[in-house]
Amino acid sequence: MYRDNTKVVHIGDKVIGGGNPILIQSMTNTKTWDVKATVEQILRLEEAGCEIIRCTVPNEEAAKAISLIKKEIHIPLVADIHFDYKMAIAAMENGADKIRINPGNIGGIDNLNAVVKVAKERNIPIRVGVNSGSLEKELVEKYKGVTAEGIVESALDKVRMIEDADYDNMVVSIKSSDVMMCVKAHELIAPKCKYPLHVGITEAGTVKSGNIKSSVGLGIILNQGIGDTIRVSLTGDPVEEIVSAKLILRTLGLRKGGIEVVSCPTCGRTNIDMISLANSVEQMVAGYDLDIKVAVMGCAVNGPGEAKEADLGIAGGKNEGLLIKRGEIVKKVPESELLNTLKFELDNWGK
Repeated sequence: MYRDNTKVVHIGDKVIGGGNPILIQSMTNTKTWDVKATVEQILRLEEAGCEIIRCTVPNEEAAKAISLIKKEIHIPLVADIHFDYKMAIAAMENGADKIRINPGNIGGIDNLNAVVKVAKERNIPIRVGVNSGSLEKELVEKYKGVTAEGIVESALDKVRMIEDADYDNMVVSIKSSDVMMCVKAHELIAPKCKYPLHVGITEAGTVKSGNIKSSVGLGIILNQGIGDTIRVSLTGDPVEEIVSAKLILRTLGLRKGGIEVVSCPTCGRTNIDMISLANSVEQMVAGYDLDIKVAVMGCAVNGPGEAKEADLGIAGGKNEGLLIKRGEIVKKVPESELLNTLKFELDNWGK
């Protein structure tokens, strides 16, 4: 399995690669130099389950803010660098736990060597990032367009540039907004790359469309044993990225913990406000650190049977509902008490 054999890389106090658990990342959308706003957003992301955070560092003010931000947060911080090698160095000097660069666009080999020198001195990993949108002209011409093969060749070329500087503390990221191109690129690079892979569908879109594209792409890639960290890139509140990433990993059996909610799609037999109830349950269970399955069913006809595989379940009837435990009906309760009844069971689960 690919991820079992990738190089182990330390990012702050986190470890990826070598079969370690797949970690969830996100990126702030605040102005990094606005320390208060950036810290507030990162703390919300931490609470949601974010394990590594990336911040853009376009200027000196942002680089200096890193040291202040790190004092207030509890997860590793990655500095995202575009074009200016001096910002990569400044970010590391201010405590960045990792830097993300494209070695091909920071001004030549001398600048790259200057960045690698500081990274080596501080043992800071470098994430080599290549996107389909920034593919070199010669590779576009060679492959007659933007292709998975071109993305992989570009990424491996950038990896060699850093290896030639006698450094191998790296993570590799190849992304495309084309889902199947991204899938193919990862399938091509995985057997050729010893470094951990950070996986994501870039510019995936809004919460709705981005979730679908990310779920399809990440699902195919991760299920092949490829990927050591992930980001679900969404146009919206970055907390949504964490929620989606956790669900993708749990669905693939790559992460345990947290309550899984299953609910029926409703039909003409439904006599309760099933949609509102299911949404309320989903919001409520987010606050519990329990590794169980909860079923929310819309009728008492099929509800108990459909909830058999769940640890806990509720099923609605006309003006009343059922509480179900491990497939057995425990009691009837008024419809208005279904949510509170479930909460009581969760509060006392395992006691």
